[in-house]
Amino acid sequence: MATYLLEIGLEDMPAHVVTPSVNQFAQKAGKFLKDNHLDYETINTYSTPRRLTIEVLGLADKQADTEEDVKGPAKKIAQDADGNWSKAAIGFTRGQGMTVDDIEFRELKGVEYVYLHKQTAGKPAAEILPGLIDVVKGLTFPTRMKWGNYDFEYIRPIHWLVSLLDDQVVPMQLLDIKAGRRTEGHRFLGHAIDLKQAGDYVEALRGEKVLVDAAERKALIRQQIAQIATDNHWKIDLDADLLEEVNNLVEWPTAFAGRFDQKYLDIPEPVLITSMKDNQRYFYARDADGKMVNAFIGVRNGNTEHLDNVIRGNVKVLTARLEDAAFFYAEDQKKTIAQFVERLKTVSFHDKIGSMTEKMARVGTIAGLLADHVGLAEADKQKLLRAAAIYKFDLVSAMVGEFAELQGVMGEVYAKLAGEDPVVAQAIREHYEPISADGALPESEVGTLLAIADKLDSIMSFFAVDLIPTGSNDPYALRRQAYGIVRMVAANHIGFDISALQKQVVAKLTQNDQLAGLDWEKNQTAVADFFRDRVGQFLSTGKIRHDILDAVQNAPTVDVEGMIAAAKILTAHQDDADFKPTMEALGRVLRIADKSPQNVAVDVSLFENSTEKSLHDAVSAVKAHFDAQPSEANYQALRGLTDVITDYFTETMIMADDERVRTNRLAELTGLANLIHQFGDITAVIVK
Repeated sequence: MATYLLEIGLEDMPAHVVTPSVNQFAQKAGKFLKDNHLDYETINTYSTPRRLTIEVLGLADKQADTEEDVKGPAKKIAQDADGNWSKAAIGFTRGQGMTVDDIEFRELKGVEYVYLHKQTAGKPAAEILPGLIDVVKGLTFPTRMKWGNYDFEYIRPIHWLVSLLDDQVVPMQLLDIKAGRRTEGHRFLGHAIDLKQAGDYVEALRGEKVLVDAAERKALIRQQIAQIATDNHWKIDLDADLLEEVNNLVEWPTAFAGRFDQKYLDIPEPVLITSMKDNQRYFYARDADGKMVNAFIGVRNGNTEHLDNVIRGNVKVLTARLEDAAFFYAEDQKKTIAQFVERLKTVSFHDKIGSMTEKMARVGTIAGLLADHVGLAEADKQKLLRAAAIYKFDLVSAMVGEFAELQGVMGEVYAKLAGEDPVVAQAIREHYEPISADGALPESEVGTLLAIADKLDSIMSFFAVDLIPTGSNDPYALRRQAYGIVRMVAANHIGFDISALQKQVVAKLTQNDQLAGLDWEKNQTAVADFFRDRVGQFLSTGKIRHDILDAVQNAPTVDVEGMIAAAKILTAHQDDADFKPTMEALGRVLRIADKSPQNVAVDVSLFENSTEKSLHDAVSAVKAHFDAQPSEANYQALRGLTDVITDYFTETMIMADDERVRTNRLAELTGLANLIHQFGDITAVIVK
C-alpha cells in the first residue's frame, strides 16, 4: 500500500473558494481512482490560500485484475452459412483487443450471440496516476482567469505542481509546469523545499511556517482568540462564516487585538460590526455585561514579529472607515424620513417597471390585501401600511450608499430615531428576510407580511415584463424570493393560493391606477407554476417521497400552504395498512372524473341502484364538514369513503348509454374529485 500526494500551487485564491474547491478536488480524484479500479483507503485534503492538496492513503500498488463477458452481434450476423467470420465479428473482436479465436456463442432468449470473456491484468498505479492531471484541469470555479499567452482558465495562475507516489515523482504537466517534488513555504517566513516522500508533506511545510491542515489552523485561531478574550475579560463572538473566511486567508495565523477611539461607540452597533466584520474581517468584542468595547481582533498571516506595527496599521485603516461612518451617520440625521421618501421618486426599481416609489405603492396595496386575508388586527394593519409607505427610504441615505449591506438595518435604526413605531421599524429591517435559501425568517407578523408583499411584487412585476428566470439565469434572484415566500407561508401557516391572489392583486392595482402600463395578466400561469416548482424544492428538503411530491405539485390550484399540508398528511399515512386501497379508490375517481368533468348539479331521481344513493349521501356528508385547507379530518373523511366508492364502481357503469344518466354519474364523481384534489393528483401516488 502506498501514499500519493498531489498539490496544486497557486496565487492567492479568494477565501470563499478554497474549501469547496479542495472538497471538489477530493471528490473528483476519488471518482477517478474508482473508475480506474485503483483501490485506496481514504483521501485527506489540505488547503491554504495558495494550495489545494489531496493525500491518498492506502493506495493499491496496481489496478485490480478484472474479468468481464462482453456481448457482441448475433451469430447469424457474425458468421455466414459456411462458418466464415463477417467483418462485424472481426471488427468487434479487434475493438476489444482480441481475435475471432476468442469468440464463444451463448444463447439469450432463444438467439445465439457472440461473447468474449475478457481478462485484464491491472496496470501499476504509477501508470494510472498521471491521468489525474485531467482532474486538476477539470476543477470548476465560480470565476476564472487567464494568464500569460495561454487560453487555459483557472481560479488563479498555477505556479507549481507536486506529484509524489511515496518517494517517486509521478510525471504530469499542465501548460509549462511540470510536476515534481518541490513545494513552496510561507511567502515571507519560509522557503521552497523538496519533499523526500509524500508522507512528509504536513510536517515539512510546518517547518516552513505553513499549516496545511485547515482544521488545525482553525483550531489554532480559536485558541489564540480565546486567550485574547481571557486576557482582556472580553466576550468574543466567533462568527462561523467569518472564522472560515479568515482561516482561508492565512497560512500561519497569529491573532492580535487592537483598540480604536471610544468616541466611535456612539455609532450604531450594526455599523461598527459591519465596518469590522464585513469590511476588515475583524472579530468584535463585548464586556462581561454584553456591551460592545472599543476593540477588534484580527488574524495576521505571519508570526509575532513586529506585531505592534501590524496593529497600528490595522487601527489606522479601521479608524478611517469609522470616521466615514460617523460622518454619514451625522449627515443622515439632518434629514427626515419624508425627505428620504421623496428622493425615491428619482430612484429606479427597474427601467422596464418603474420607480422605487411606484413599487412601494404597489407593495402597500398587496400588503393591505394580505392583512385582510390573514385577519390582521386593524392597529397592526395600519402599522403594516405605514411600513410599506416608507420601507425603502434608507436606500438613499449616505450610510447605505457607503455600506450597502446595511440596507434595512439602517432603516430600522433611523426609523426608531425618527420616532416611528418599533413594529414599523422592525418590519423595515425584516422585509429583506430571508436573505438566503436557509436564512432567518422575519420574527414579527407585520415584518412577515411586508416581506411577502415586497417579494411578490418583484416576482409579478418582472414576469409582467417577461424578465423570467431561465435555466441558471436568474439575475434578480426571483427564485430565492419565491422560495422565501414559500418558507414564510409554511412557517406561519398562511393560506396562499397564488392564482387567486394574483387576480385580487391585479384587480386592486387596476382600481388604484397602479398598473404602470404593465401587462400583469399575461404570465399569471407562469407565476403560479414558478411557485409550484418552489414548493417542490421546499418539500424535497424533507422526508417526502417523490411520488407524493409529484401528487401535490400537480394539484389543480397552487395553494402553497395547502400543498405543503397535503404532502405532510399523505406522508404521515403512507405506511398505514389501508393506504393502498384508499389511494386506489380515490385515484379511480380522479381518472374518470378528470377526463370528463361535469360541473352540474346531481339529480338523485336518475339514480338506478342503491350504491349511487349511498355514495351521494356519503359525499354530501363529507362536503358539509370539509375544511377549506387539507387537514387530518379531511383525509380521514375521504379515507372513510373507500368502501362506498369500491361498491359504487362494482355496481355502477359510469359511461351508461343514456346520456342523462352518464352525465349525472360524472357530475357525482366530479364533485368528489374536487374534494380529493385538495390532496393533489392522487393518481401519482405509487402503492404496492
